[in-house]
Amino acid sequence: MAKKETNTKLEVAICDIKGIDCINIESLICVIRDQQVMLDSDLAMLYGVETRTLNQAVKRNINRFPEDFMFQLTKEEANHSRSQIVILNNKEANLKSQFVTSSWGGNRKLPYAFTRNGIAMLSSVLRSDTAVEVNIRIMRAFTMIPQLVNHNTQIIERIFNIEQHQQETDKTIKVILDRIEDVSPKLLPEQVFPTGCVWDAWTYISDLVRSARQRIVLIDNYVDDRVLSMFTKREDGVSATIYTRHNEQFLTDLKKHNAQYPEIKFIQLPHRNHDRFLIIDEKVYLLGASLKDMGAGLCAVTEMSITPEKILGMVK
Repeated sequence: MAKKETNTKLEVAICDIKGIDCINIESLICVIRDQQVMLDSDLAMLYGVETRTLNQAVKRNINRFPEDFMFQLTKEEANHSRSQIVILNNKEANLKSQFVTSSWGGNRKLPYAFTRNGIAMLSSVLRSDTAVEVNIRIMRAFTMIPQLVNHNTQIIERIFNIEQHQQETDKTIKVILDRIEDVSPKLLPEQVFPTGCVWDAWTYISDLVRSARQRIVLIDNYVDDRVLSMFTKREDGVSATIYTRHNEQFLTDLKKHNAQYPEIKFIQLPHRNHDRFLIIDEKVYLLGASLKDMGAGLCAVTEMSITPEKILGMVK
C-alpha cells in the first residue's frame, strides 16, 4: 500500500491586506551579521500565523533553508535586534514590535532570522494568495532599504566627523588651559609687597577672595568701602563676615552694599587688635597691614598653621 504524501506546506490565514498597509515593513528589517533580515515573529505576524507554526513549517522543509537563508540568533544578537526594532518603532507610533512578547506566541526561545533569500523561499512552503501578496510587499520593502542605509550611513559619517573634530578641539583647549595654568602666577603661602606695590597687593588679596569656596572672614580694626568692593569678587554662596571697629560711615556703606549684593555680616570687635587676619575657608592668613592699605608700605601676607576656629575663639 502506497504511503500517503505528507503535506509540507503551511496553510496561511486570510489576512487583511489593508491592515498590512498600515504597517511600516521597512521598520521590521534589521541588520544582523552584516545582513538585512526579518525575525520569525514579525514574519508570522505579517502572514497571520503563530511564530511556532511558521518555524515548524520551515523545519519540515529545512533543506530549503541553508544558513545564508535562515539562522538562529545568539542571546547577544537577540538583545541587539530588539533595540534596533524598538528604536525604529518609537519613531512610528502605529508600529509595535512582536519581538519580546508576541501576540502570536508569548515569550519565546531565541528567534530565527530570515534573509531576503530565506523570505523568498517562504513562498514555497506557504499556501494562499494572501501569502504571495505579503511576500511581494516584503520584497519591495527590502528594495527600499539600500536607499535608507546609504542615507543613514552618510549621517553617521557626518556625526563621526563632528565628534572627531570636537575631540581634537577639546584637546587643543586643554593644552591652552594647561599652558595658561603654567604661566599664571600662583597663590604663594607667603608674599611680601614692597612700598608702593598697591596693585600687586590688591590683586593677590583679590585672588584669595576668589579662591574661597565656603567662607571669608576678615579681622581688621580699620575697614572701609574698598574692602566691601573687594568682597564682591567672591563666588556665589560664599559667606562673608567682617570683625572690625565700626564708624557711622562704614555702617552706612555696609547697609547700601547689602541692599544690592549678597550680605556681608558685621561683628563689632570687643577691643582693638594689633594684628589683622584673613580667613579663607580653613586657611588663616596673617596680614601685615590693614586690607585697605595693603601695598602702601612694606608689608607681608603669611599663611599660618593655626585653625580658623582658634583665632575666632580668641577674638570672642
